[in-house]
Amino acid sequence: MNILMLSSTFPYPPTQGGTQVRTFNLLKYLSQRHAITLVTQRDRDVTDAEIAGLRDCVDNLVVFDRPADSGTATGILKKIQRFSTFLNQGTPPSVLNRYSVEMQNWIDNFVQAGKCDVITCEHSVNEIYIRPHFQKQVRTLVDVHSSVYGTCLNQLENGISENQLRDKINLPLLRRYEQNYCSKFSVIVVTTEEDKIQLQKFAPNTEITVIPNGVDLVSFPNRSNDPGGQHLIFIGAMDNLANIDAVCFFSNEVLPEIQKRYPNTTFDIVGSRPTAEVLALKDKPGITVTGRVPSMVEYLHKATVCVVSMRTGFGIKNKTLEAMAAGVPIVASDRGLEGLSVDTSSVPLRALRANNPAEYVTAISQLFDNPQLRDELSRNARQLVETEFTWETAGKLYEQVCLAK
Repeated sequence: MNILMLSSTFPYPPTQGGTQVRTFNLLKYLSQRHAITLVTQRDRDVTDAEIAGLRDCVDNLVVFDRPADSGTATGILKKIQRFSTFLNQGTPPSVLNRYSVEMQNWIDNFVQAGKCDVITCEHSVNEIYIRPHFQKQVRTLVDVHSSVYGTCLNQLENGISENQLRDKINLPLLRRYEQNYCSKFSVIVVTTEEDKIQLQKFAPNTEITVIPNGVDLVSFPNRSNDPGGQHLIFIGAMDNLANIDAVCFFSNEVLPEIQKRYPNTTFDIVGSRPTAEVLALKDKPGITVTGRVPSMVEYLHKATVCVVSMRTGFGIKNKTLEAMAAGVPIVASDRGLEGLSVDTSSVPLRALRANNPAEYVTAISQLFDNPQLRDELSRNARQLVETEFTWETAGKLYEQVCLAK
C-alpha cells in the first residue's frame, strides 16, 4: 500500500517526547511492508544529519519549514488573527500556528494525483490538512494522542490551567472543534479507553480503535541490578505544560516532605528543552535538571524510583512505559497510569498509585525501605511491557486499521 503520513512534528530522533516516539515507531513498522511518504516540518534546531537519518526510514521524505512566529507586531497580529479564526471557524491557534499553505498545496496535489491509498494524521494537530472530500478517494485516519477538549477540561477541573480565563473561553470552542474534525475521518485511533469514550460522544458513527503506545525494548533494556539509595527521577520533554506542572508540583509539595524523612534524597528531572520555570528548580536541595541527554535509559537505571506525578495530560504515557521497561519501580498518579492495569485485584502489583503529597510520601517511603517490593514492581512491570506494550504489537494493530476496507 502507498501510505501518506502527515506529521507537523519532526519525528526524529525518537527521543524528544511522546509525539515523536509514537510517530517514528509506527512509521518504522509500516515501512517494512508498505511505501511510506512522510510529510513533516522542521524547526530551526533540526539538523541536516537528522533529516538524513529520517530519510533512510521512509520511501519518500518531504520536509517543509515550520512557520515561525516572533514577538514583532506581525507575530502578535497573527496571534490575534488565529484567535479570531478559532472563534469564527473553530480551528484552535495551536493548530493554526503550525499550518503551512505550501504543505497544504503539496498534499492536495499528491492526493488529487491518486498517489496514496491511505492518509494518516500523526497527532490531531495535522487534521487541518485533510479536506472533507478526501474520504471519497482514500482511507483517512487520525491518530489522536490525547483529546484536546478532555485535556483542557481536566486542567480547569484541577486548577492547573496556565490561563484559566482563556481556557474557560476555549473549552466550548474545543468541544466544537473536536466534534467537527472527527467527522472528516474514516477511522480515529486513540491510545486509551478513556479517550475513546470521550471521542465517541463527539463521533458516535465513526470507527474508533484503541492502540496503546509501546516501548523499544532494545533502547530500554531491563536493568541488571537495583542501585538502592534514595534517587528519584522524572523523565519527559520539559517544555510540555503537563510535565512542567508535574515536576513543579512534586518539587514544591512532595520532595521537601520526603527529604525530611530521607535527607539524602535526590531528584533528577531528565528531558529536553527545560523552561525557565523548570531550570529554577535546580536551586532547590537535591534537584538536578539535566536538559537533553544522550541516553534516557542510563539515568533510569541509576534511579531508585521513577515518579510520574502528572496532574493533567490525557493518553497513555510513554514515560511510564519506558520506566517500566527499564525495570524502575514507579509511583504515579491516575493520569500517569492511564490506560494501564497495575494495581487491581486481578493483576500482579506493577506500580504504586499516588495523587496527593501524603500518598506520594507514603508510597515512596515504602519503596525506599523495601527492596523486595522494589524487585516485585520491577519484575511485574517489565513483564507487562514485554507482553502488551511493544511497538511491534502497536504497529501490527496500526497496520490492520490502516488497511481495513
